[in-house]
Amino acid sequence: MQKKLFYIAMIAALWLPGLLHSCQREEEYAIDVAGIEFSSDTVAFDTVFTQMGTTTHQLKVYNRGDKAVCLNEVTLEGGYGSRFRLNVDGDTNMTARDVEIAAGDSIFVFVRANIRPNLLTEPFLIEDAILFRTDKGQKRLPLTAYGRNAIYHVPTDTLHNADGSPLIDGTFGKPYAYSVIDCENWRHDLPHVIVGYAVVDSRHTLSLQAGEELYFHNDAVLWVYDSATLEVHGTSEQPVLFTSVRQDGRYKTLPGQWGYVWLSKGSCNNMIDHACIENAYVGLLIDSCSNSNPTVRISNTQILNHSYAGIINQTAYVEGDNMLVANCGTATVVMQYGGDYTFTNSTFANYWRYDTRKNPSVFVVNTRNYSGVHYVWPLQARMADCIIYGNRVEGELYVELENDMVEASLVLNHCLVRGGEWDEDPKFVDPTKNDYHLAEDSPAIGIGYRYGDESQDTVSSILKNKKLKNK
Repeated sequence: MQKKLFYIAMIAALWLPGLLHSCQREEEYAIDVAGIEFSSDTVAFDTVFTQMGTTTHQLKVYNRGDKAVCLNEVTLEGGYGSRFRLNVDGDTNMTARDVEIAAGDSIFVFVRANIRPNLLTEPFLIEDAILFRTDKGQKRLPLTAYGRNAIYHVPTDTLHNADGSPLIDGTFGKPYAYSVIDCENWRHDLPHVIVGYAVVDSRHTLSLQAGEELYFHNDAVLWVYDSATLEVHGTSEQPVLFTSVRQDGRYKTLPGQWGYVWLSKGSCNNMIDHACIENAYVGLLIDSCSNSNPTVRISNTQILNHSYAGIINQTAYVEGDNMLVANCGTATVVMQYGGDYTFTNSTFANYWRYDTRKNPSVFVVNTRNYSGVHYVWPLQARMADCIIYGNRVEGELYVELENDMVEASLVLNHCLVRGGEWDEDPKFVDPTKNDYHLAEDSPAIGIGYRYGDESQDTVSSILKNKKLKNK
């Protein structure tokens, strides 16, 4: 008898907590889910790379009724085989049970997606749904995600100082963790995801074809090393894309999500044609070349949404034509420590809106004071048929050139410059949406940036071959 009583007591002990945590009497709750509404009709993820989790989507579930609702279950329709995962008001179980929402109240549901690799080279759709159930019915909220397979470049080694300590990147404060790209076996049919430093090694060439896509993790860098070469062969219909790995919601255009493309000292014969480089700390970091050829020729390329600068040139030799460099936290283009630069038919537009920008958009400087020493470098810069404009009232071009000991000059030919001798609003269609086409009544018609238009007419002007005053 005592043994039987013991078993009854044990069963009661196991059953009672469930009773205590279950919903109260049914008559105190709405009898169905009619009052349940969602902050979104569908939870949709733009791009989910296989082997990588996504950012978390936040969903709010409202009870619009005049009675509390007890959800017996909040679960995924696909069950344990689903590629989505839930957090229901802090409950991370596959199925959250007895979820109460008071009348006029709400709860949060957080959703993540994780996609398994497969053999597909094109994006593929993953679908599921969240089920919100009561004893009297249920509501279904669709979940969708576009999965993509990719090639991953993950660090396999770290650079070290002579004493064996890790060499620290002065920009991001992290060790130089890197992988070396196998250029000869680079796959052109899948996007590439870069983590850390992906290095194009000496005497190797990375050739990118039309439509290729490179996605970068936080602080990631494509490093074109000494005597290495980067070739970008995009087209107007299929530009080569360099962007951040996070593509959902506001992250699709958010600056500062990855490091930069680095054409380091000694890299040579680089060319970039029809590319889009977006959402980094710096778009292109360009150092000096090892021969008399340009470090890089850039054409038909957009460099957008960078938290520090679009292009930083350091004692480099650069030729650029039909470029758009826009929306950067400090500068669209910097020419410093000397070099040779020619930019034609290009727009350098800066309407940075994330905080107050105090600096002009274009810098041309050949001096530097360092540790008590004054350095001066030779610098030649030519800009023809260009627009340098933005929302800085004081002007968008800063020139500091000393030519007593070296040759240094900036020549502007048919250029519209805010703060310059020809200063008129170029009337871009909508800078807030990165639309820098010229309105029909623009005073710059014929000399400014018109993406996709191979012909660039010039305008006769009395300002031809005049230098801008130092600002």
